[in-house]
Amino acid sequence: MPTSAGRIAGLLTGQVTDASYAAGWAIVRALPESTARRLFDAGADLAARRGGKGVARLRSNLARVAPDADLDALTRAALRSYARYWREVFRLPVMPTEDVVGGMHSVGEDIARAAVASRRGVVFALPHSGNWDHAGAWFAATGVPFTTVAERLKPESLYDRFLEFRASLGMEVLPLTGGDRPPYDVLVERLAAGRTVCLMADRDLTPRGIDVDFFGATARMPAGPASLALKTGAALIPVHLAFRPDGWQVTFHDEVPATDVSTMTQVLADRFADGIRAHPADWHMLQRLWLDDLDPHDPRR
Repeated sequence: MPTSAGRIAGLLTGQVTDASYAAGWAIVRALPESTARRLFDAGADLAARRGGKGVARLRSNLARVAPDADLDALTRAALRSYARYWREVFRLPVMPTEDVVGGMHSVGEDIARAAVASRRGVVFALPHSGNWDHAGAWFAATGVPFTTVAERLKPESLYDRFLEFRASLGMEVLPLTGGDRPPYDVLVERLAAGRTVCLMADRDLTPRGIDVDFFGATARMPAGPASLALKTGAALIPVHLAFRPDGWQVTFHDEVPATDVSTMTQVLADRFADGIRAHPADWHMLQRLWLDDLDPHDPRR
């Protein structure tokens, strides 16, 4: 039978079923915090030693954003950061609201609050860094409910579980595919009504993505955040999330000037790079991002 650390390593490499998530939510919430932390750290360290496709891709991505770092140590730290994300997700439904709010250190929060208060509508765009579920819970708990989009997970029961989880935190979650209406149309309506939208915005390898310069090479990021802002007049604000030893950090950047989709998406990429450069271990990118990492015959190139 695999060890507990082995099960967590399997989680980190993506070999997870709905039953595993259900068990995680039930078991991790019952464990003392110190025990859960040791267990997930051990799983992260085991994943680092074992390697595998996801770990290799993470290591390759980190080599681009932190070329002078000790890559072995950084990869291990990044896997521990990713393990922390999952540990906190499992515990978040029972985390006291005062802990969710009190543990957040915010930078530039006045920018975000002023944009929300303007009733123009706001698009917050962020990379896969830190704990975006915790940040969503913090935002909702401090008076800013919002709408977001999520990919449908397989099996469907797993997607339903995450949908219920995020709705319980105060988020309206639209399915990326298979919904009653295209999510873009719903987001336009929400923004036109002066509401808030939060979107993960650091990876889109489809033909609809926008090519940007990212750490000196071409990556592709989604057009949606900039397109929505231009279409509705909403503010587009880059956000970065990171972990702190005693909690979490959210950084809000200045609103992106309204120009065109390509230019605005490049500004997002630049702000994401600032945050990732400062906190590389907290960037959870275990997939291909740069176009030159794709197979030479891949049509996405």
